[in-house]
Amino acid sequence: MKSYHDITHDGGSDVAGQVSDRDRKLAENLAGVRHLVAVMSGKGGVGKSAMTVNLATEMAMRGLRTGIVDADINGASVVRMTGVRRTLPVSGELGVRPPLSDAGVRVMSIDLFLPDGMPVKWAAPSQEHAYTWRGMAEVNAVREMLADTDWGELDVLFVDLPPGTDKLPNLHDIIARVSAAVVVSIPSPASQYVVRKSVKLAREALADRPIGLVENMASFECSECGHVHALYTSDGLDMPGTVSLGEVPFDPDFGALLDAGHAHRALSDRGPAARGVSSVVDHLLTLLESVDQPVVR
Repeated sequence: MKSYHDITHDGGSDVAGQVSDRDRKLAENLAGVRHLVAVMSGKGGVGKSAMTVNLATEMAMRGLRTGIVDADINGASVVRMTGVRRTLPVSGELGVRPPLSDAGVRVMSIDLFLPDGMPVKWAAPSQEHAYTWRGMAEVNAVREMLADTDWGELDVLFVDLPPGTDKLPNLHDIIARVSAAVVVSIPSPASQYVVRKSVKLAREALADRPIGLVENMASFECSECGHVHALYTSDGLDMPGTVSLGEVPFDPDFGALLDAGHAHRALSDRGPAARGVSSVVDHLLTLLESVDQPVVR
Protein backbone atom coordinates (compact mmCIF):
# COMPACT_ATOMS: atom_id res chain seq x y z
CA MET A 1 0.00 0.00 0.00
CA LYS A 2 1.35 3.43 -0.91
CA SER A 3 1.68 6.24 1.63
CA TYR A 4 1.18 9.96 1.11
CA HIS A 5 4.91 10.30 0.53
CA ASP A 6 4.68 7.99 -2.51
CA ILE A 7 2.41 10.42 -4.36
CA THR A 8 4.33 11.97 -7.26
CA HIS A 9 1.59 14.03 -8.91
CA ASP A 10 -0.80 15.66 -6.42
CA GLY A 11 -1.86 18.62 -8.52
CA GLY A 12 0.14 21.02 -6.37
CA SER A 13 -1.82 20.33 -3.17
CA ASP A 14 1.32 19.06 -1.36
CA VAL A 15 -0.60 16.32 0.44
CA ALA A 16 2.59 14.77 1.84
CA GLY A 17 3.72 18.15 3.16
CA GLN A 18 0.36 18.77 4.83
CA VAL A 19 0.49 15.39 6.53
CA SER A 20 4.06 15.99 7.73
CA ASP A 21 3.10 19.40 9.09
CA ARG A 22 0.11 17.91 10.90
CA ASP A 23 2.25 15.18 12.47
CA ARG A 24 4.85 17.75 13.52
CA LYS A 25 2.19 19.88 15.20
CA LEU A 26 0.76 16.84 16.97
CA ALA A 27 4.19 15.94 18.35
CA GLU A 28 4.90 19.52 19.44
CA ASN A 29 1.63 20.02 21.33
CA LEU A 30 1.93 16.67 23.08
CA ALA A 31 5.63 17.06 23.90
CA GLY A 32 4.84 18.27 27.42
CA VAL A 33 2.43 15.41 28.18
CA ARG A 34 4.06 12.73 30.30
CA HIS A 35 1.34 10.09 30.05
CA LEU A 36 -1.49 9.65 27.57
CA VAL A 37 -4.15 7.29 28.94
CA ALA A 38 -7.02 5.96 26.85
CA VAL A 39 -10.30 5.27 28.68
CA MET A 40 -12.38 2.70 26.83
CA SER A 41 -15.10 0.10 27.19
CA GLY A 42 -16.35 -1.16 23.86
CA LYS A 43 -19.81 -1.14 25.45
CA GLY A 44 -21.92 1.96 25.91
CA GLY A 45 -23.74 2.87 29.12
CA VAL A 46 -21.10 1.63 31.56
CA GLY A 47 -20.07 5.08 32.84
CA LYS A 48 -16.87 5.45 30.83
CA SER A 49 -17.07 9.23 30.35
CA ALA A 50 -18.02 9.76 33.98
CA MET A 51 -15.03 7.65 35.01
CA THR A 52 -12.75 9.73 32.78
CA VAL A 53 -13.93 12.96 34.40
CA ASN A 54 -13.63 11.49 37.89
CA LEU A 55 -10.09 10.19 37.36
CA ALA A 56 -8.86 13.45 35.85
CA THR A 57 -10.54 15.53 38.56
CA GLU A 58 -9.29 13.38 41.44
CA MET A 59 -5.73 13.63 40.11
CA ALA A 60 -6.08 17.40 39.69
CA MET A 61 -7.30 17.68 43.29
CA ARG A 62 -4.07 15.94 44.32
CA GLY A 63 -1.99 18.54 42.50
CA LEU A 64 -1.35 16.69 39.25
CA ARG A 65 -1.74 18.47 35.91
CA THR A 66 -4.44 16.68 33.93
CA GLY A 67 -6.44 17.08 30.75
CA ILE A 68 -9.23 15.32 28.85
CA VAL A 69 -9.86 14.89 25.14
CA ASP A 70 -13.49 13.93 24.55
CA ALA A 71 -13.06 11.60 21.58
CA ASP A 72 -16.71 10.55 21.63
CA ILE A 73 -17.64 12.86 18.77
CA ASN A 74 -21.31 11.90 18.50
CA GLY A 75 -21.95 11.42 22.22
CA ALA A 76 -19.76 14.10 23.78
CA SER A 77 -20.59 14.69 27.45
CA VAL A 78 -17.31 15.74 29.10
CA VAL A 79 -18.01 19.47 28.75
CA ARG A 80 -21.28 19.08 30.66
CA MET A 81 -19.77 16.93 33.42
CA THR A 82 -16.71 19.15 33.94
CA GLY A 83 -18.77 22.35 33.83
CA VAL A 84 -16.19 24.20 31.71
CA ARG A 85 -17.07 27.45 29.96
CA ARG A 86 -17.58 27.31 26.21
CA THR A 87 -14.59 29.51 25.38
CA LEU A 88 -11.59 28.66 23.22
CA PRO A 89 -8.95 31.42 23.28
CA VAL A 90 -6.23 31.07 20.63
CA SER A 91 -2.65 30.63 21.82
CA GLY A 92 -0.55 31.69 18.82
CA GLU A 93 0.85 28.95 16.59
CA LEU A 94 0.20 26.28 19.23
CA GLY A 95 -3.56 26.45 18.70
CA VAL A 96 -6.37 26.95 21.21
CA ARG A 97 -6.01 26.93 24.97
CA PRO A 98 -8.38 24.38 26.53
CA PRO A 99 -10.84 25.72 29.11
CA LEU A 100 -10.31 24.69 32.73
CA SER A 101 -12.72 22.95 35.08
CA ASP A 102 -13.11 24.09 38.70
CA ALA A 103 -10.43 21.57 39.65
CA GLY A 104 -8.07 22.78 36.90
CA VAL A 105 -8.63 19.96 34.38
CA ARG A 106 -7.96 21.07 30.79
CA VAL A 107 -10.78 20.00 28.48
CA MET A 108 -11.11 19.69 24.72
CA SER A 109 -14.30 18.46 23.07
CA ILE A 110 -16.28 18.85 19.86
CA ASP A 111 -19.02 20.22 22.14
CA LEU A 112 -17.00 23.42 22.56
CA PHE A 113 -17.50 24.19 18.87
CA LEU A 114 -21.27 23.65 18.89
CA PRO A 115 -24.24 25.45 20.43
CA ASP A 116 -25.30 23.78 23.67
CA GLY A 117 -27.28 20.62 22.93
CA MET A 118 -26.64 20.58 19.18
CA PRO A 119 -25.68 17.22 17.60
CA VAL A 120 -22.77 16.74 15.22
CA LYS A 121 -23.79 16.74 11.57
CA TRP A 122 -21.05 16.32 9.00
CA ALA A 123 -21.22 18.65 6.00
CA ALA A 124 -21.54 16.72 2.75
CA PRO A 125 -23.13 17.16 -0.69
CA SER A 126 -25.24 14.10 0.10
CA GLN A 127 -25.84 12.17 3.32
CA GLU A 128 -26.95 9.09 1.38
CA HIS A 129 -23.60 7.29 1.58
CA ALA A 130 -22.00 9.31 4.37
CA TYR A 131 -21.29 6.15 6.36
CA THR A 132 -18.46 5.36 3.95
CA TRP A 133 -16.37 8.33 5.11
CA ARG A 134 -17.89 9.36 8.44
CA GLY A 135 -15.60 7.06 10.47
CA MET A 136 -12.54 8.63 8.90
CA ALA A 137 -13.92 12.12 9.56
CA GLU A 138 -14.39 11.27 13.25
CA VAL A 139 -10.82 9.96 13.54
CA ASN A 140 -9.51 13.13 11.88
CA ALA A 141 -11.55 15.26 14.30
CA VAL A 142 -9.86 13.54 17.25
CA ARG A 143 -6.45 14.02 15.63
CA GLU A 144 -7.15 17.74 15.17
CA MET A 145 -8.28 18.16 18.78
CA LEU A 146 -5.02 16.58 19.94
CA ALA A 147 -2.83 18.50 17.50
CA ASP A 148 -4.48 21.94 17.56
CA THR A 149 -4.69 22.31 21.34
CA ASP A 150 -2.02 24.02 23.44
CA TRP A 151 -1.84 21.38 26.18
CA GLY A 152 1.26 22.76 27.88
CA GLU A 153 2.81 20.59 30.60
CA LEU A 154 0.59 17.72 31.75
CA ASP A 155 1.18 14.72 33.96
CA VAL A 156 -1.72 12.78 32.43
CA LEU A 157 -3.89 13.44 29.39
CA PHE A 158 -6.98 11.21 29.30
CA VAL A 159 -8.66 10.34 26.00
CA ASP A 160 -12.31 9.41 26.49
CA LEU A 161 -12.96 6.98 23.64
CA PRO A 162 -16.44 6.26 22.25
CA PRO A 163 -18.00 2.80 22.47
CA GLY A 164 -16.68 0.33 19.91
CA THR A 165 -14.09 -2.42 19.84
CA ASP A 166 -11.91 -0.65 17.27
CA LYS A 167 -11.58 2.74 18.96
CA LEU A 168 -8.29 2.21 20.78
CA PRO A 169 -6.53 0.80 17.68
CA ASN A 170 -7.79 3.89 15.81
CA LEU A 171 -6.28 6.14 18.48
CA HIS A 172 -3.04 4.18 18.34
CA ASP A 173 -2.90 4.87 14.60
CA ILE A 174 -3.05 8.60 15.37
CA ILE A 175 -0.46 8.54 18.13
CA ALA A 176 1.50 5.49 19.22
CA ARG A 177 2.72 6.85 22.56
CA VAL A 178 -0.30 5.73 24.60
CA SER A 179 1.08 4.84 28.05
CA ALA A 180 -1.83 2.72 29.21
CA ALA A 181 -5.53 2.04 28.80
CA VAL A 182 -8.29 2.02 31.40
CA VAL A 183 -11.17 -0.34 30.61
CA VAL A 184 -14.50 0.42 32.27
CA SER A 185 -17.16 -2.28 32.59
CA ILE A 186 -20.09 -3.31 34.72
CA PRO A 187 -20.33 -6.93 35.97
CA SER A 188 -23.07 -7.76 33.49
CA PRO A 189 -22.36 -10.83 31.32
CA ALA A 190 -23.49 -8.94 28.20
CA SER A 191 -21.18 -6.02 29.00
CA GLN A 192 -18.25 -8.30 29.74
CA TYR A 193 -18.81 -10.16 26.47
CA VAL A 194 -18.36 -6.97 24.43
CA VAL A 195 -15.62 -5.46 26.58
CA ARG A 196 -13.49 -8.62 26.27
CA LYS A 197 -13.40 -8.07 22.51
CA SER A 198 -12.12 -4.52 23.04
CA VAL A 199 -9.45 -5.76 25.44
CA LYS A 200 -8.17 -8.26 22.86
CA LEU A 201 -7.77 -5.57 20.21
CA ALA A 202 -6.29 -3.17 22.75
CA ARG A 203 -3.73 -5.77 23.78
CA GLU A 204 -2.64 -6.17 20.16
CA ALA A 205 -2.26 -2.39 19.76
CA LEU A 206 -0.53 -1.67 23.08
CA ALA A 207 1.75 -4.72 23.13
CA ASP A 208 3.22 -4.90 26.66
CA ARG A 209 1.79 -1.61 27.93
CA PRO A 210 -0.68 -2.06 30.81
CA ILE A 211 -4.46 -2.21 30.60
CA GLY A 212 -6.26 -1.45 33.85
CA LEU A 213 -9.80 -2.61 34.60
CA VAL A 214 -12.39 -0.67 36.61
CA GLU A 215 -15.56 -2.36 37.81
CA ASN A 216 -18.23 0.33 37.79
CA MET A 217 -21.68 0.41 39.39
CA ALA A 218 -21.39 -3.12 40.74
CA SER A 219 -22.90 -2.32 44.14
CA PHE A 220 -24.86 0.23 46.14
CA GLU A 221 -24.15 1.23 49.73
CA CYS A 222 -27.25 2.00 51.80
CA SER A 223 -26.91 5.45 53.36
CA GLU A 224 -29.02 4.44 56.39
CA CYS A 225 -27.65 1.04 57.39
CA GLY A 226 -24.32 1.02 55.55
CA HIS A 227 -25.04 -2.38 54.01
CA VAL A 228 -23.58 -2.94 50.54
CA HIS A 229 -26.03 -4.43 48.04
CA ALA A 230 -24.87 -6.10 44.83
CA LEU A 231 -26.59 -4.73 41.73
CA TYR A 232 -25.79 -7.69 39.48
CA THR A 233 -26.00 -11.44 39.95
CA SER A 234 -22.41 -11.94 38.90
CA ASP A 235 -19.21 -13.25 40.42
CA GLY A 236 -17.41 -10.08 39.29
CA LEU A 237 -15.35 -9.22 36.26
CA ASP A 238 -13.19 -11.78 34.53
CA MET A 239 -11.02 -9.97 31.99
CA PRO A 240 -7.75 -11.73 31.03
CA GLY A 241 -4.96 -9.39 30.00
CA THR A 242 -5.95 -6.62 32.40
CA VAL A 243 -4.87 -5.42 35.84
CA SER A 244 -7.64 -4.70 38.36
CA LEU A 245 -7.76 -1.04 39.41
CA GLY A 246 -10.71 -1.45 41.77
CA GLU A 247 -14.44 -0.84 42.03
CA VAL A 248 -16.62 2.27 42.07
CA PRO A 249 -20.10 1.73 43.55
CA PHE A 250 -23.30 3.30 42.29
CA ASP A 251 -24.16 6.51 44.15
CA PRO A 252 -27.14 8.57 42.87
CA ASP A 253 -26.14 11.74 44.77
CA PHE A 254 -22.61 11.50 43.40
CA GLY A 255 -23.99 11.02 39.89
CA ALA A 256 -26.34 13.98 40.19
CA LEU A 257 -23.47 16.31 41.10
CA LEU A 258 -21.43 15.00 38.19
CA ASP A 259 -24.29 15.47 35.73
CA ALA A 260 -24.60 19.06 36.93
CA GLY A 261 -20.92 19.74 36.22
CA HIS A 262 -19.72 19.56 39.83
CA ALA A 263 -17.19 16.72 39.75
CA HIS A 264 -15.00 18.58 42.27
CA ARG A 265 -17.86 18.72 44.79
CA ALA A 266 -18.83 15.09 44.14
CA LEU A 267 -15.32 13.88 44.92
CA SER A 268 -14.86 16.21 47.89
CA ASP A 269 -17.69 14.60 49.88
CA ARG A 270 -15.60 11.38 50.21
CA GLY A 271 -18.71 9.21 49.98
CA PRO A 272 -18.65 5.59 48.71
CA ALA A 273 -18.19 6.49 45.04
CA ALA A 274 -15.59 9.16 45.82
CA ARG A 275 -13.62 6.69 47.92
CA GLY A 276 -13.82 4.16 45.09
CA VAL A 277 -12.46 6.71 42.58
CA SER A 278 -9.65 7.62 44.98
CA SER A 279 -8.62 3.98 45.26
CA VAL A 280 -8.70 3.53 41.48
CA VAL A 281 -6.45 6.59 41.08
CA ASP A 282 -3.98 5.13 43.61
CA HIS A 283 -3.71 1.95 41.55
CA LEU A 284 -3.59 3.80 38.23
CA LEU A 285 -0.70 5.99 39.37
CA THR A 286 1.19 2.89 40.46
CA LEU A 287 0.50 1.37 37.04
CA LEU A 288 1.83 4.47 35.27
CA GLU A 289 4.97 4.48 37.41
CA SER A 290 5.81 1.09 35.94
CA VAL A 291 5.59 2.51 32.42
CA ASP A 292 7.78 5.59 32.66
CA GLN A 293 9.14 8.12 35.11
CA PRO A 294 7.05 8.29 38.29
CA VAL A 295 4.21 10.78 38.40
CA VAL A 296 4.66 13.13 41.36
CA ARG A 297 1.69 12.64 43.66
